[in-house]
Parts: sequence; C-alpha cells; structure tokens
Amino acid sequence: MGMNSGTGFRIGLVGQGIQQSRTPAMHRAEGAALGLDLRYDLIDTDMMAPAEADIARILDRAEAEGFAGLNITFPYKRAVMAHLHELSESARRVDAVNTVVFRDGRRHGHNTDLWGFAEGLRRNLPDADMRCVLLLGAGGAGGAVAHALAGAGTGRLLVADRQADSAAALVAALNAVMPGLAALAPDPAKAAALATGIVNATPMGMAKLPGTAIDTALLEPRHWVADIVYFPLETALLAAARARGCHTLSGAGMAVNQAVRAFALFTGHDPDPARMRATFESFDMGAA
Repeated sequence: MGMNSGTGFRIGLVGQGIQQSRTPAMHRAEGAALGLDLRYDLIDTDMMAPAEADIARILDRAEAEGFAGLNITFPYKRAVMAHLHELSESARRVDAVNTVVFRDGRRHGHNTDLWGFAEGLRRNLPDADMRCVLLLGAGGAGGAVAHALAGAGTGRLLVADRQADSAAALVAALNAVMPGLAALAPDPAKAAALATGIVNATPMGMAKLPGTAIDTALLEPRHWVADIVYFPLETALLAAARARGCHTLSGAGMAVNQAVRAFALFTGHDPDPARMRATFESFDMGAA
C-alpha cells in the first residue's frame, strides 16, 4: 500500500458542505479500536477557493501526499470517474464512485453505496413490499440505490428526477440489465399511487437543502419510505411518513454499511460493523 503500509493510513472525504459528516468519526474510531494510526481529513470544497476545488487537483494532491484513499460524496461521484485507472464491477454498474483507493501508482474506483443500501434494507425492512418502488433521484446515489433495489427483488422501479436526461439514462441502464424493470415517473402523484415503497436518493432534506423531494401529502400508510440523507437523521420526509404510519428506513444503514466496506478497502483490515454503527449513533446522544 505504498506509504500507507502496515498500520499507518491517511484517508479523506471529498464533498461539498460536508462539515456534519459522520464518516470521519466512524473511520477514526474504528482505526483506533484496531490499533491503527489512521488519520481522516475532511476535504470540503465549500471551504476552498474555486481553483482549488477541482476534483482532478484534489486527487493529484491526495495521491502525492500519500493518502491510502478518498471517500467521494455529493456532487463528485460521477466527475471523479474520469480521473481513475480502474473501476470495480459495482462502480461500473452504478456509473458512480464513492471510494477511491490509491495503490501502487494506480487509482481504483469502488461503489460501496450499492451494498450499503442493500444491506440496510435487508436488515431493517426485511418484509418490505417490493412490487413497485418509486425512486426519487437518479444521480450518483440514486444509481446505487436503483441497482440495490433491483438486486433486492423490486418488480417495477419508477424513476423521478428533475434532470430528465439523468432519469432516462438510469432507466435505460436498468432495463439493459433487467428488461422491463424500470420506467420514468414524470408524474409524482401517479407514481406514488402505484408504488408500494418510496426512496429518496436526492440531497433534499439535508440540513443545507431543507424540504422534501415529493409532496408528503402523497404518502399513504401502506407505503414504506426510505431516505439516504442522514443529517438530519429524521428528515422532513421520514417525519411525515412516520406520522402517517408508514414503515421507514433512515439513512443510517447506508451511511454505516458503505463506511464498513470502504474501511476494509482502504486498510485491508476487517472492521466491526456493530462498533462503527455505535460510533455513528453516538452523535444522536450529543457526542461530537
């Protein structure tokens, strides 16, 4: 692992407006628990001069400084792909990267969001009715969630995104793998009426992007509702869904599970998922 051999690792998270991210704490605590000398930096492009906030420059600098790898979040999960040497199968399938590993002069792109969402769904909503799911958001995270839903046995996947071309591209990619699985959802009300489950994979609901990606009046008690946003953990969408009696899935599962898999990729050490979950949940008890 070059400069990151043995027990010393330097990792970072690249994204926009990420000061509230819980990812660094999960990695740092797990590194300490395993006796590793692990440093985890926030590389927040909101805090950088525009010229510095360029994904290619950030990658070059991190690699030159001996980083083991980088987590990549909104809005760079697709932009980063042009600057990598290799992509894992999940990164290729989702067409987005959230984990970059620097190894032997090469940059390997992975997508741990796909497994992260699938694992959260399997553990926390095992009885979810998967006949028809409405997916809000067809960006980097939406692609991961869509492929996770396909793998989880979704019968029909309706995709809604303000960027019509993004939605169309995701529908085409899904139907290339599973013909007839996906369709565009230009009318949210019609789609919600058909859906058994609704997933928000947009940044709407984040502390810096308040609101919901769908009119919450469209939620019915029969829906299960999942959100990938985790700060705040109780988004306006989930609060409304819970008030209507829907089964809900917070962004915690995907956030923890993607970190579990990323940690193993960065360090070659197997983390303890329960311990990483406990670190994540400690934030809700007022811990920093």
